[in-house]
Amino acid sequence: MASLIQGATLMHEHMHLDLSRIKKDPDTCLDCTQETLEELRKLRKQGITRILDVTNTGMGRDHDLLDWLEQESGIRILHSTGWYKDPFIPDEWSEKSPEELADAMIREIRSGKAVVIGEIGTSKNRWTDNERRLFEAAVLAHKATGAPVYTHTTLSTLALEQAQYLTGQGVDPDKIVIGHMDLAQDMDRIRKVLKTGVNIGFDTIGKSDYLPDEKRVQMLLELEAEGLTDHVVLSMDITRKSQLEAFGGKGYPWLADHFIPSLLEAGLQPDTIRQMLIRTPDRILGEQT
Repeated sequence: MASLIQGATLMHEHMHLDLSRIKKDPDTCLDCTQETLEELRKLRKQGITRILDVTNTGMGRDHDLLDWLEQESGIRILHSTGWYKDPFIPDEWSEKSPEELADAMIREIRSGKAVVIGEIGTSKNRWTDNERRLFEAAVLAHKATGAPVYTHTTLSTLALEQAQYLTGQGVDPDKIVIGHMDLAQDMDRIRKVLKTGVNIGFDTIGKSDYLPDEKRVQMLLELEAEGLTDHVVLSMDITRKSQLEAFGGKGYPWLADHFIPSLLEAGLQPDTIRQMLIRTPDRILGEQT
């Protein structure tokens, strides 16, 4: 497996996360440093060399910890900037103008503190005023820096609206990833989003409480048959302690150890897997990022 995916990037992960302030659930405080490091070391042996961490302000982002995990694991960990979605936007940022929000993101990108704008999101079937300001700010920050934009969709709702808004405002489609599209379970919706020219994330792999992986495999087979997998990226989106191996979960290594073998067994081409895990992330992020 390591030879197949050597140089792979997981495009939507959290190495440290704390959503417990809002969710009131200690399981959503992902602060298991040693357990996370052990799993990252397994990923490195699998051939994964880079992870995009999409944790941002208000989500428990910890720059120093990410740098330490990178040094100890040998995996490049890319940092993100921005804010998540309501109700996770900290109060001190919720009333800022798009220009003020953009200025903060631009400073982090230009200082080297972050390389991606994300994950910025919308609520389930609802785009709040706060969330609209985040997207307006993301457009301004992208135009000033060229940084990619990675979005969160709640169960894939408003995905097409996100793609149309960002591209309509002049964001480079090749630098956009619309997240959690595997949860759409609707191939027509997925096709419509891809027709805007953006990339999509099949980035909740292993989360069988949302969707069995078997269905993700079948959707990817359909996308491959239609020549659309060159705009798909893969990831796990670990967000809870209980999702780590040490606490009985599938863990970050699940994608390479279980999901990729399932894809191959189902008939997906090895080159398609390399496209989704290596070439498309390199195109979005840059090979040396």
